[in-house]
Amino acid sequence: MLKRLTHPDLHFALGEYDFHISNIVLERFERSIPPHSHSKNSYEIHYIPFGRGKAVIDGNSYDIVPNTLFITGPFIKHSQIPDSEDPMCEYCIYLKIGRCAAPSSSSAEKNLARAFRQTDFWFGQDNQDIHTLMKQLFFELEHRYTGYSIQAEILLKQLIIKLARNYEGQMESNSYADAPNLFDNKYLIIEECFLYEYRTLTLDALSSRLGLGIRQTERLLRLHYGKTFLQKKTEARMSAASILLQNPALSITQIAEDTGYSCIEHFSASFKRYYGQSATAYRKQFSTPS
Repeated sequence: MLKRLTHPDLHFALGEYDFHISNIVLERFERSIPPHSHSKNSYEIHYIPFGRGKAVIDGNSYDIVPNTLFITGPFIKHSQIPDSEDPMCEYCIYLKIGRCAAPSSSSAEKNLARAFRQTDFWFGQDNQDIHTLMKQLFFELEHRYTGYSIQAEILLKQLIIKLARNYEGQMESNSYADAPNLFDNKYLIIEECFLYEYRTLTLDALSSRLGLGIRQTERLLRLHYGKTFLQKKTEARMSAASILLQNPALSITQIAEDTGYSCIEHFSASFKRYYGQSATAYRKQFSTPS
């Protein structure tokens, strides 16, 4: 599973620096990432909401578990090896920093930007609920509703704040909300399964993951989502298809396979029934006029 969001103009100013975002990826690793490093003024933000593996960073080995956060700055050599039985899923943001043409006079912004700029490497557990922020950022960039780029820039600034607070060892207070524990939340399990495993997810597998019977699982889906398991799975597959169709390098046959359909005819019929138009017609909306 790989989601790559492209937005050539996504950037924001903070203090004395311009932050340019060149790559935003959500990937479930079925493969190892070989050792590599990034150039001067380049940073990679890695957040792992679930799954396990190892990271080797400048020759040192680190265990990756759910809720791991790490930052690799310029020239920090790093590689990642997923656990074959529980592959990690990672949000990754790649950015470059340059001098701002019109620096902010705010000392708070300058101090925040410098705190990020001066931290070439950090590894630990996130204490600032970055997972929620990442999901909001992906939602904005996938749907592109009115004002989405402004909202994305605001979220990215919030991300820098949350990173600096993690560096300082601050713990976000949950006293203002009755948020359930990340690992005990059945609704999070449901949403993660449909988001990342839509291709192969079965009702039996979801029920087992939730620790519920099949009828209980169906009842839970109807009560809280207003949909049956099959409706939720179709929704997840069609949402993935709508994103994949925006990539001209992928054939419709390949997209059908990637979304778990046994043949292109079945995929095409499902897509037209769901969106009211063919996959080919949908794709044409995103083609660049020659």
